[in-house]
Amino acid sequence: MNVQWFPGHMTRAKREMQEKLKMVDMIIECRDARIPLSSENPLLLDLAKDKPRLIVLSKQDMADPIATKAWMHHLTSENTKVITVDLLEKSSRTKVIDAALEVMKPKFDRWKARGIGARKIKAMVVGIPNVGKSTLINQLAQKKIMTTANRPGVTMALKWANVHPKLDLLDTPGVLWPKFDDAKVGIRLALAGSVSEKVLPIDELAYYAFKFVLKHYPEALEERYQYSGDDVQAFFEHLAKLRLYVRKDELLLEQAYQTFLREVRQGTLGAMSFEYVENVD
Repeated sequence: MNVQWFPGHMTRAKREMQEKLKMVDMIIECRDARIPLSSENPLLLDLAKDKPRLIVLSKQDMADPIATKAWMHHLTSENTKVITVDLLEKSSRTKVIDAALEVMKPKFDRWKARGIGARKIKAMVVGIPNVGKSTLINQLAQKKIMTTANRPGVTMALKWANVHPKLDLLDTPGVLWPKFDDAKVGIRLALAGSVSEKVLPIDELAYYAFKFVLKHYPEALEERYQYSGDDVQAFFEHLAKLRLYVRKDELLLEQAYQTFLREVRQGTLGAMSFEYVENVD
């Protein structure tokens, strides 16, 4: 499957990120719990490797809990803490702030040892489109203060947000969207809704989604669509008939593709993760 994507503007993005990193103590990175690896911004790997990091896995209710637990263990390191949240729950504010303070404790201790007084944490918030970055910031601030564009490559002015007596956030909308070269990353992002499915041939994406669900969550196909076979073409013909996507005896398969992808993406078939630790190269 050939994934068509946006220009990366990587040189400019790297330069802007380097400048912003000088202004902050730590990074809060929002990722989609269903695709914790594919929703990572690869710019962070090199540019921010020495910064304390809090990874916030959003949409935890939509992800496979067993897979999420494995990802939390895999992504946690001495310098990185991982938490899962439902960003629509008010309790997520306390959970994120407490985790940020915990991540910064070693740095606070070093400051104290050097005679540097305590001050507010300055954290950069990053996240690709549709992983909940704006919702996270608004939840922390307890009001709507951020409106970001879900368009890669859009550079907007810096926005500081005072969200807690011990925490200031720096939002970075639009400048950190990466270009990816791995087609599988693009497919997973499309399945999760972080990029438009229009960047891929819809039939190929729908076929991929069916084969994925058949392999990992076959019971969902039978429960939702009363289908227990393994023939991808037969499945979509069955779905078109089931939902009455028919015009003059012709099956409207594109509507079946769209319906299936939407229901997979929205969690209608149940909690699913689209990548697993055991498949990491």
